[in-house]
Amino acid sequence: MTVLLEQRFERSLDRLVREWSHDTTRGAAIELWVFEDEEARRSAEAKLAGAGVRARIRSAYKPLVHAFLEEIDTADLARVAIRYPVHERADPNRFLSEAYPLPALLGGVEVAFQPGGADLTYDVLCEYRDGRVADHAVFAPNRLRANHLGQEDLACTGWIRATSLPNDAPDRDEPVETEIEQVFAAAIGALMAHDWPQGEPYADRIAIDVIVPGIERPLGCGDEVMSTREALHEDLYFSALEWFHHHAGRPLDDRALRPGQIVPDIRAGEGAVHLRVALEPFGPPQDHARPLQDLERADAAPGLLQIERDLAALPGEAFESASREGRTVRGIYRRGTRAAVLVTAGQHANETSGPVGAFRAVHRLLANPDANVAFIPVENPDGYALHGRLCEGHPRHMHHAARYTALGNDLEYGPEAPVYEIGTRRRALELSGARLHVNLHGYPAHEWTRPFTGYLPRGFEQWALPKGFFLILRYHPSWADEARTFIEAVTRGLSAVPGLADFTRGQLELCTMLSDAPSHDIINGVPCRMMAQDRYPTPLTLVTEFPDETIYGEAYRFAHTVQMATVIAAEEAFATMMEAQALPEQES
Repeated sequence: MTVLLEQRFERSLDRLVREWSHDTTRGAAIELWVFEDEEARRSAEAKLAGAGVRARIRSAYKPLVHAFLEEIDTADLARVAIRYPVHERADPNRFLSEAYPLPALLGGVEVAFQPGGADLTYDVLCEYRDGRVADHAVFAPNRLRANHLGQEDLACTGWIRATSLPNDAPDRDEPVETEIEQVFAAAIGALMAHDWPQGEPYADRIAIDVIVPGIERPLGCGDEVMSTREALHEDLYFSALEWFHHHAGRPLDDRALRPGQIVPDIRAGEGAVHLRVALEPFGPPQDHARPLQDLERADAAPGLLQIERDLAALPGEAFESASREGRTVRGIYRRGTRAAVLVTAGQHANETSGPVGAFRAVHRLLANPDANVAFIPVENPDGYALHGRLCEGHPRHMHHAARYTALGNDLEYGPEAPVYEIGTRRRALELSGARLHVNLHGYPAHEWTRPFTGYLPRGFEQWALPKGFFLILRYHPSWADEARTFIEAVTRGLSAVPGLADFTRGQLELCTMLSDAPSHDIINGVPCRMMAQDRYPTPLTLVTEFPDETIYGEAYRFAHTVQMATVIAAEEAFATMMEAQALPEQES
C-alpha cells in the first residue's frame, strides 16, 4: 500500500465557536453557513449565546429547502412564489434544481418558480390562507473555485456575515472554507500531485477514506434524503475520474478509461476530520455477507453467493469469464425453439433491482420449454461486492464508485484483451445468436448532486432528479420498423402493471418543475427513447431505467417487479414479431 496523503482537519463549527467566544467578540451578531446538521448547528448557537454572541447558523447545502424545514412558517400556507438565482457562470437550472423536492414537501401548496438575478439569493413570497403575506430572502452561499480541469465552478461554500462588532471593527460578509471543502480539495490535490505511471490501469484501488460530520436528513418524501457525505462521495469519485481522463488525454465521456478502482468511503464522525488517500493492491476477493431471501419478495439486493447458488439451480449450459479482481462472471444458456433473447443485469452494480427482476423473469420464461434464453444476472461482480461493502456504512447512498468494473471502465466499453467481464456477454451471444438484448438498469432514486464542482453532476445532468421508469431502445437502422413494432408491444404489456403509470407520472411532474423536461416519447403510457445506433452487436437492445439506487422494502419490490414484467413482455413481443415476419437470419 502507498499512502499519498493522510491529514486531519479541525471541524469548522468547533473552530468558529472558539474564534467567536472571547471578550473581544462579545456583543457581535453573526450568521454562519456550514455543512452540518441542525442539531450540531443549534448546539453551536447555544455555546455562542453563552459567550455573548447572537448567532444564527444555517446549512450551506440546499439552503432553500432547509429554510422551509427550519425557519419559514409552513402552517396554513396557500401559495409560494420563488425567484431563483441565475448566474452566468452556472447552468441556468442550477439553483432551480437545488430547490428539489420542495413542491412535494409542501404537499398541496401551490408553488411557482421564475428566474431571478445573479445575486445568489432566493426571493420567496409566502401567502397564507388567513391573508397573511411574508417575504423571505434566502442566501445561497457559493463562490467561483478553480477545479481539477483548469476551469472555474460556481461551488457551494461556507459563509460568514458579522455585524455589531466591538471596537468599530468593519462588518464581515465573506466565504469561509469549511472542513468538507478542505477535504475535497486536499484529496483531489493529492491525486493531481502524484507521479502516475503512463499505462492504464494506474493502480489496483485508489482509496479515499474520509471521516467527517455533516448532514444526513431523510425528508419523508419518496426516497429523498439530504446527505453531504453522499454528495462528497459523488464529487470525489467523479472528480477523480474526470482528472484521470484529463491525465490520459481522453474526452470526459470516454467510458473505456481504465484508471483502476476509485473508492471514496465516507463515514460519519464527530471529532477531528480525517482523510487518507492511498493506493491499495487487490487482495483475495471478499463478498459482503447478506441474508438469503426469497427473490419473489426480496426487499434488498441479495448477496453474490445467493445469486451464484440460484443461477446454478437453473437449467442450461453454463459459461463464464473472470473479473479484474478474480471473481467469476457466470451465465447460463437454455436453448429453445423461440427467438433467442439475452437477459443481463448488474452492468452498473449499484443499480440493484435488475438482478432480482431478471431472476424472477427468467424463472417464468424457462417454465416454457420453447423459451430460448441466455442469462447473466450480475455482469459486474467486483462492483456488486464493492457496493455491498459501502452499503454497510451508508445503505441509503447511491455509491457510484461501484458502478464501473474494478478496472475503472464501463464494462460495455471494456478492453478487447484480456476480455474480463465483457467476455461472458460475448459468449452468451455466440451460444444463443440472440438478436434481442434486454439489459436491466437503474438510476438514482433521489437527487444526485456534486456541490463542490458546480452542484449538478457534470455530464449526467439529465439524471440528477428521478423521473420515473422509462425505456431506451437502441436499434440497428435497418430494423427501424421492427423496433417500432417491438416497443409498441412491450409498452402495451407494461401498461397493465399496477401503479406504474401513476408512479412515473408523479416523478416526471416534479422533475419537470425543477429541470428541463426529459426528451421522451410516451408510448402506451411509458416514456421511451428510440435511438438508431449500429455499434451494438444485437439489432435490438432494450435498456430499462428504474430509479432504484438506494431503495428498500416495498419500493424495492415494486422496482424488481417492473423489471421482471419488462423482460417477460420483451421476450413475448420479440418472439411474436419474429414468428409473424419473415426476417432474414442475418442483418442485411
